[in-house]
Formats: sequence, structure tokens, C-alpha cells
Amino acid sequence: MKIIGTGSALPRKTVSNDDLSQFLDTSDEWITTRTGIKTRQIITDERFEDLAIEAARRALEASHLDPKDIDYIVTSNVGNSYVTPSVSSLVQGALGCSCPTMDINSACAGFIYGMDLVESFMQSGRATNVLLLAAEAVTRFVDWTMRETCVLFGDGAGAVVAQKSDNLLGMKLTSIPLPEVIWYQRPLEHTPFETGTGVDTHHPMTLKGREVFRMAVTSASHDLKEVVEKAGLELDQVDHFVLHQANKRIIDAIQENLGLPAKKFHSNICKRGNTSSASVPILLDELVRDGVIHDGEIVAFSAFGAGFVTGTCVMRW
Repeated sequence: MKIIGTGSALPRKTVSNDDLSQFLDTSDEWITTRTGIKTRQIITDERFEDLAIEAARRALEASHLDPKDIDYIVTSNVGNSYVTPSVSSLVQGALGCSCPTMDINSACAGFIYGMDLVESFMQSGRATNVLLLAAEAVTRFVDWTMRETCVLFGDGAGAVVAQKSDNLLGMKLTSIPLPEVIWYQRPLEHTPFETGTGVDTHHPMTLKGREVFRMAVTSASHDLKEVVEKAGLELDQVDHFVLHQANKRIIDAIQENLGLPAKKFHSNICKRGNTSSASVPILLDELVRDGVIHDGEIVAFSAFGAGFVTGTCVMRW
């Protein structure tokens, strides 16, 4: 698999830390020192699905393929107002593609889980060109009176067009059943047969910061070493690390653990906040469009999220 086109789309509204301090007991200094975040983009009057469609459209245009050339559409999405139809099918209709579609939910690691699915489709001969996107509206999951969580998140969508090749050099996915580390619950519809099954339960996004930090740094550092080694490479041969943008302190700790130059670890969390599974493709699109990544370079991806799930891969650009 190789990536032949990237795209992203963000809401028009940018919210600064100072904006949040108008209704939260917080400050720019409090948020910045703990997270590295200065601003984030938040959906206001846009439709969530329009962000997904725009990111996909830009990736398709960058690939120079026709919509009919796409053999599959895969979307990572934690949740939105549509339970059905899938986000992928909405994107399919807007772009004029005529292929199967699928949504997945692997939390913040969803984009890398999607890369693994795409590679499987290609290796089995079922697809040559796949549109893979991640679109998230995480700001709708948080309690905006809880400064520990609501200051972290932003909305957005990122997409790539992948084509069959041997550029993917290594992949590792993991999952550990630890739902109490990060969780979000919302109620289902009532039935006349309920027996206290908890369908009325609503719980805004909650995370245990110290545990997330420890698990994220440990798993990403270990998995990056393992995947790069299995690809027959040394860590210092990796030109770019594109990691999930959850917290700048997490990214810095992973970089320090690996003992590599900070310039190899790219970040946009200062401007974007944590956009869940969309953070990796949004950052990737910015790097590609800014001319940072060049043909033949080695790029490593790593992400982690609720579950607790992790995804790591390395590829030649």
C-alpha cells in the first residue's frame, strides 16, 4: 500500500484557550502547560458529514483518480448523529463512487486500524484503490463544565487515497480490555421489555489522565521499536514520526524514550487539539501539502485510544 493523495477539512470556528476561560475556571497557561494546546476548531453551523465529504474530495483530487476508480471506502468514526447510514455511504454518494463502503470504530487508533484493513483488501486482490478517511466530532461527547476533558478536543476530518504497492513495511495492532480508562456512554431508545439493563445511562467523555499518559507512552515507544525492527530498519532511519495528537507531553515523552531528534516528531496539537482518529490524517495532509515529506522517505505512524487500543505502522513514502 502507498498513499497517493491526502486531504483534510476543519470547522470554520477556532476557539482559543482565552475563549474557554470566559466560562471555565481555566487559563491559557493552565491548558498550555498541561497539554500544549492553544486553539482547536469546533463545529458550529456545519454538518459533520460535510467535513468528511470535503476531506475525502480533497484526497481524491490530490490522487488524480476518478471516483469510479475507488474500489472501497473505509471511514473511522467514533460517533455522530447518524447511527445509520454509515459516514462512508454518505461520502460515496457525494463523490459519485460506486464501491462498497464500511465504517469502523477503533477509537483514536481508528485510522491505523483502517490502514490494516486497506492493506488486507489489497493483499487479497479485492481492491487496488481505497479511500480511507477519519472524521470526528468529539467536542459533542464532552461535558463543557469539566475543564479536565473539554479543553482537549477539536473536530475535523482527514483522508487519504491508498493504492496497492509494497510500500507498507510493518504493522502492529493491539487491544486490551480497559474500558474504565477512557469511556463515553449515551442512552439507547426505550423498549417495553427493559429490565434495568442501563439503557438510560448517559456519561460524558471521561478519561484518567495519568493512566492514559503512562499507557500511551509505554505502548507507543515499545511498538514503534518493534515494528521498525521487524521492517529491517533502525530507528534513526525513520525520517518522520506522525503520532496521534492527544497531548504534546505524550509526544515529547515518546520522542525522549526513543532517543531521537525532536525535529522528526511532527505536531499540530497546538492549533488543532485532539481530533481523535482524525488527528493522524489531518497532520499527514498538512505535512504533505507543506512539502515536508518526500518520496522514498520512511514514515512511522502510531496512535492509541479507548479500549485500550493501539496501532503502529511504518511505510516508505
